[in-house]
Amino acid sequence: MSSFFSLLSPPTTSHPHIITRHPPPPSSPIFSLYRNPLSLYAHNTTSTNLSSLHGPIQTSKLDTMAKISHGSFRVSSLSNFERELGTGSQDDDDGEEEIEGVTPTSDLPDRWDVLGLGQAMVDFSGTVDDEFLKRLGLEKGTRKVVNHEERGRVLQAMDGCSYKAAAGGSLSNSLVALARLGCKPVGGRPALNVAMAGSVGSDPLGSFYRSKLLRANVNFLSEPVKDGTTGTVIVLTTPDAQRTMLSYQGTSSTVNYDPCLASIISKTKILVVEGYLFELPGTIKAISKACEEARRSGALVAITASDVSCIERHYDDFWEIAGNCADVVFANSDEARALCNITAKDSAISATRYLSHFVPVVSVTDGPKGSYIGVKGEAVYIPPSPCVPVDTCGAGDAYASGILYGILRGVSDLRGMGTLAARVAATVVRQQGTRLKVQDAVELVESFALHFEHSSISSDISSDQISSL
Repeated sequence: MSSFFSLLSPPTTSHPHIITRHPPPPSSPIFSLYRNPLSLYAHNTTSTNLSSLHGPIQTSKLDTMAKISHGSFRVSSLSNFERELGTGSQDDDDGEEEIEGVTPTSDLPDRWDVLGLGQAMVDFSGTVDDEFLKRLGLEKGTRKVVNHEERGRVLQAMDGCSYKAAAGGSLSNSLVALARLGCKPVGGRPALNVAMAGSVGSDPLGSFYRSKLLRANVNFLSEPVKDGTTGTVIVLTTPDAQRTMLSYQGTSSTVNYDPCLASIISKTKILVVEGYLFELPGTIKAISKACEEARRSGALVAITASDVSCIERHYDDFWEIAGNCADVVFANSDEARALCNITAKDSAISATRYLSHFVPVVSVTDGPKGSYIGVKGEAVYIPPSPCVPVDTCGAGDAYASGILYGILRGVSDLRGMGTLAARVAATVVRQQGTRLKVQDAVELVESFALHFEHSSISSDISSDQISSL
């Protein structure tokens, strides 16, 4: 099987949480530039001095949600809410236009280009004022994990408000964008097969989540948990555009590693693990086993940092898995600094360089300042793509989809890959909502088609070992 990454051999710089790096996956023309560090210098990279671095459904029928025992909620009447969930009515921010020549299907392929392992949560988003937050004792601009009673209190307070429901989550945003970027063959290479595994309940919200992803050509492969409750995130946006997020985990953070998941991973080219899953100890064990199976099967492993507070709470776990298993890490500048255990005064490029001594490829976004792709202690700067920002939520998720698309299509130029990712992010930022729209995705790919055609690529991706430089 041809190679994919000619990346790093075991890191030469020590880190307390990296015991021993697994045997490296095989190299590939995709990143052949890593074999010759001189090819990086054309991108104005510099070496790192490590001495300073230490280790939507429109409805107001909220009263149809009734609290029941065991901390779950049910639809107490088959009114608008459940009917709209069951029929998969379109959300304004989902961009669910029909893809010409592409029909979502439940027929599963033999292999998956990307499998995402993450939280499956339904987003409820609405606009409120500061007084609403004050009345409920919520701190504006924060993210908080709530129990079923707190969720019920907020939903009841929202009764009469207009809100949207969507199959949400950071990882699902990236997977939907990737599926839309790869919805059609390019240069003789087939459309991408994208899937997700996670945990949803056998409730109407779980059915809603699965159907929404399938409409976006992302297959949700995990069976629903019997009598389980699907997780939700309530997103409250104030007029100043600040978002307060209330997360009800339900069964979404409980991911079990079983023979079914192992079989799916063994047929996957890239496994993407969402950092939010690190919140539960039992799930961390499942993540570790999934990553080990991915490497045994020759798949690449990508990890999203997800959240600074999550990194801080599970620092050791992040490093043990990322340092020993990950081929790619996605982070924003704050998350990258948290992984490096450095302060906000340190630059994003410093964090990128440091992390890339331990993980073959590091993608770090820095908001309007641009982004960086780090490789072996060096960093390629990617300028931001010009746009007038409307909603920055989901920008990092979109950026990650661009990197994944470039990897899968074999783009051999880091700057070209990063530029595509930056344009995908800018496209999402200039609209309301977190999902890349189908037509925008098609246009983005067409604009880069010539670049892809001239890339040295291999459509057969594997990761049995990482070649030494």
